[in-house]
Parts: sequence; C-alpha cells; structure tokens
Amino acid sequence: MSGIHKHPTISFRVSDREREMIEAKILASGMQKKDYFVHSCIYNRTCVVGKKAVIYQLVEELQNMKTNLSELVKQLEQQEVTLTADGLEGMRNDCMDMLQAIIAMLDGAKYLWQGVQIDKEKSPDSGNC
Repeated sequence: MSGIHKHPTISFRVSDREREMIEAKILASGMQKKDYFVHSCIYNRTCVVGKKAVIYQLVEELQNMKTNLSELVKQLEQQEVTLTADGLEGMRNDCMDMLQAIIAMLDGAKYLWQGVQIDKEKSPDSGNC
C-alpha cells in the first residue's frame, strides 16, 4: 500500500532566522534532525555525548569562524570593508547561532568536569537525557 505511512507526520513553520538557529543546534548536537526534534519536544532538552566526528565538525566550524573574523579584522584595519550591512548581519547571526549551540551542548555536559553532586542534580544516565 504505497502512500500510507505507519506513523503520522508532524510539521510546523518557522522563520528563516529560527531555521538557521535550529540547524546550528542540530549540527552541534551531531544528531539526526528527526532524533533532535523528538528529544527536544519530548524531554525539552537534549544531552549530547561527543563523538570524534562531531568534535571534528565543531572544530571545523570554529576554524571557519576564526578565518572569517580574521579577514574582517584585516579589512577593518585597512578601512576597506567589502561586506554589506546585510552580509555583516548574516555573519554575526551565523557566529552567534553556532556559539550558542556549542555553549548549550557544553552546558549539558558540564557534569563531566564539575564532579558528582549528590541530590542536587540527577546523573546523566538517570533519564534526564
């Protein structure tokens, strides 16, 4: 029976800006979109366990940001900025989205370097994530 799905589809509309922010969080999580949305909707937070591929992807994103910002600094020093106001706003948004996604991911993994807190916070494998 073609055209019949076992599970219903859930969809919603977002603005271009919201989509960019969501895409950055998905990229930083290393999860598939479907899994990210399900975890976000059901648990209202996602807990990410870093994998080598995800870490390399984040490092690559940060290196791209560094390159772009270094180029912008050179242009500003030479007073020859080639970016338009819209281009600068887009660059700012891209950087902010990625940095906020990385910060959220690190905040979810802070238990790794803060030690165990008894009765104050559930452990990451107790159903929180």
